[in-house]
Amino acid sequence: MNAPRITRALLASCALALGLAACSASNEQTTGKTLNITFFGDNTTLVSVDPFQVYWLEHRVLLRNVAESLTDQDPTSGKIIPWLASSWEVSDDALGYTFHLRKDVTFSNGERFDAQAVKTAFDSNRAFARELPATFGATYLAGYDHAEVIDDFTVRLVLSRPNAGFLQATSTTNLAILAPASYKLTAKERSLGKIIGTGPFTLDHYTPEVGARLVKRADYAWASANVKNKGAAHVDVVDISYVPEESVRNGLFLQGKTDILWPRNPFSEVDSRLFQSKGATLQSRSLPGPALNLYPNTRNARVLADRQVRLALQKSIDRVSYAHTIYNADFPVVSGIYDVTTPYFKAQTDKLAYDPQGAETLLDQAGWRKQADGYRYKDGKRLSIRYNLTPAETAGDVLIQDQLRKVGIELKINVLTRAEWVAGNSQGNYDLTSTYMTRADPIILQTILDPRSANSATLATNTYEPHTLETAQALFDAGITATQSAQREQAYGKLQDLLADEASAFPIYERVWQAATSPRVKDFRWTAEGFAFLSDIEVGKP
Repeated sequence: MNAPRITRALLASCALALGLAACSASNEQTTGKTLNITFFGDNTTLVSVDPFQVYWLEHRVLLRNVAESLTDQDPTSGKIIPWLASSWEVSDDALGYTFHLRKDVTFSNGERFDAQAVKTAFDSNRAFARELPATFGATYLAGYDHAEVIDDFTVRLVLSRPNAGFLQATSTTNLAILAPASYKLTAKERSLGKIIGTGPFTLDHYTPEVGARLVKRADYAWASANVKNKGAAHVDVVDISYVPEESVRNGLFLQGKTDILWPRNPFSEVDSRLFQSKGATLQSRSLPGPALNLYPNTRNARVLADRQVRLALQKSIDRVSYAHTIYNADFPVVSGIYDVTTPYFKAQTDKLAYDPQGAETLLDQAGWRKQADGYRYKDGKRLSIRYNLTPAETAGDVLIQDQLRKVGIELKINVLTRAEWVAGNSQGNYDLTSTYMTRADPIILQTILDPRSANSATLATNTYEPHTLETAQALFDAGITATQSAQREQAYGKLQDLLADEASAFPIYERVWQAATSPRVKDFRWTAEGFAFLSDIEVGKP
């Protein structure tokens, strides 16, 4: 998530897009039964609306309303609650999960939702994960071995090793259940929209980089307890468009041509005030998972191999100023390694406090002395840190650069293409880098910081000094094998303490996702994953 830019053209219209197909959904006459959503630009490299393959947050919003899961997660408490499964039991060894399914559910093609459908979905996804281990949903199936059909509406999912995050995984969009007919299609066909779910909407079509359309199911009647509306959706159609240009998105919203403006970045203070002056409501929720952290390279004698330098860097970042300058005075200040919506979040406020004098003292002790140019030097070498980022430099990056300069650290901002950024991470050609994943369980951090399961084993390894890596992995193991909530809380609490104490992660900002809803939109509510149940939304006259 990149820092927002100040809007330059607030009254842009679809005409400014010069025929952009993305505007087509919004060109239709808006009625009381149509909900128009305008998202940030579509993903051009990881295109998929198959639940198991999906990566892009905007795609996951769409999918949450087409394909449903065995369980759901309360967005306030983090508790796992019934959905397609009415109840469940977990074996004492945490290797068997027995789900008792609802008997009134059907897929949109008429197929019955039953134990065999659940087995087909989980076993098909397991096979796909073995074929392509890098598939985003693969981490959600960690430890899964096979499914056993007990009777028509009872299924037992069997793990080969404990995975304390597995029950939560069954609540996610990534492990949503598709109809058996969907798994007879190719992975590419599912990625491009050939999916059949049990949700309150069907996916009429999805066109990459353009948009999608959802159509209401009239016979829907099995909503999660998180959903207020237990029957068919209030709207007949949801038209979704992907519009990368901020000015065009804002123009559509201000002209009433879209009902929900849902960009990737939080709104600037100027835009927020303008939208609210027009009667809009700003919907905000921190995305669960890690905060936007920078991760150091501590290996191969790099400058951040020195713990004192890392701790000095931690103290040099003014997070309060960042939140209030880049966003606004009400924007939450990051206070930990995870965002606050993540279960077992533990605040690290004191350890993340801005303390430039303390930073200067640590750097002096480490032998880095300030020279006339304001930067620090040691053995004739400037204290310079290379920060790899993609796709573009932001105002937030420049602010961090200025903050570090005050204590004598040079931050070299290195803007790369995504391919170059991935290569740099895998080759260890950086001092700082950043990445994040979204999931409402602390286990998601293993995808970034545990070399045994991380997307980049090199990045994960380089984040720690060798002794710290061993400790971190032991805590990851304790968290994933725990059978009691208190055990998980202890393990992940110690892990967060470790990452802050060793400056193995530098939290920069809380990953807040915002949407602006027009006055005619009622009952927008967030899910635990940071999405929305569109069947709850009513649209009418302002």
